[in-house]
Amino acid sequence: MTLNYDNLWKMLIDRKMTKTQMRNSAGISTVTLAKMSKGEAVGPYVLEKICKAMKCDASEIVKYAPDGPLNR
Repeated sequence: MTLNYDNLWKMLIDRKMTKTQMRNSAGISTVTLAKMSKGEAVGPYVLEKICKAMKCDASEIVKYAPDGPLNR
């Protein structure tokens, strides 16, 4: 399984927001943010917190490919 959070990172840049600011706003831990930076899975409750903080939908921040790298 491959998760890609590039859209979230781009959204942060567009909103002139740091990962730390997003983390604090969403109320997620540094460990969770580190997992996301590595493309690792996080629980749906984490995505929900981020979506609430960023006022967006989960499909806007994460892409999923069940069997390997994503086609870009």
